[in-house]
Amino acid sequence: MKDVLTRIHNNTIFEWTVVAVIILSALLIGAKTYELPSYVESALTVADWSITLFFLLEISVRFIAAENKASFFKNGWNIFDTLIVIVSLIPINNSDMALVGRLVRVFRVLRMVSVIPELRVLINSLIKAMPQLSYVMLLMFIIFYIYGAVGSLFFEKINSTLWGDISTSMLTLFRVMTFEDWTDVMYETMTVFPLSWIYYLSFIFFTAFAFLNMVIGIVVNVLEKENAKMETNTLHNDITDQNHQLNQIQRELTTIRKLLSENNK
Repeated sequence: MKDVLTRIHNNTIFEWTVVAVIILSALLIGAKTYELPSYVESALTVADWSITLFFLLEISVRFIAAENKASFFKNGWNIFDTLIVIVSLIPINNSDMALVGRLVRVFRVLRMVSVIPELRVLINSLIKAMPQLSYVMLLMFIIFYIYGAVGSLFFEKINSTLWGDISTSMLTLFRVMTFEDWTDVMYETMTVFPLSWIYYLSFIFFTAFAFLNMVIGIVVNVLEKENAKMETNTLHNDITDQNHQLNQIQRELTTIRKLLSENNK
């Protein structure tokens, strides 16, 4: 039975079926946001429970097909998938648990990440890049704080809505960094301080050009390492499979030799 389930789990058709069911689950979530006739809502409820049972069957197949059952839950993605499936089994008719049940059904779309290896590499890269990104974010916050304090000090009388306090000033600077009508903000202050363009251009240089490129560089660097690691693991698994096949062929040849020698005797 384990061999059969392993072949099913490794089958490409089964993998794409899981992806199709996840997409169908996402479409059902979107459909439930509309006003629908009662019979359509009943059909969607039946489809939702069918999808939940399919996910339960799929996670069971993965668990049984796993070589080491103890290490199955050491994988974070397996824990995530299992929790999503278990919580999805909670009836959502109860008003206290209805919100939790609906939220979990929304997060079922994230199972697409655990199913597709390339998406897992992207998420793992982002997670592993967080320690380095945190220092860049801290430095960016310092720049925001300094420029926000300066902007609130000089521009508050020009427009208190945008520069009334340091928190509002930092929000305005975020608007400037994302280039959302930032020239309107700059021209307004330039009517009183003609050289205030230096303030905006220097801020954009530090944040939009320097720091954001640093963030991109860190993520790309970690992503390259994760891709190299995945290729190495794939190569190692291929070599292991080939060695297993060679050992099996050798055992079969040994058995054939013994049978031939016995027949000759």
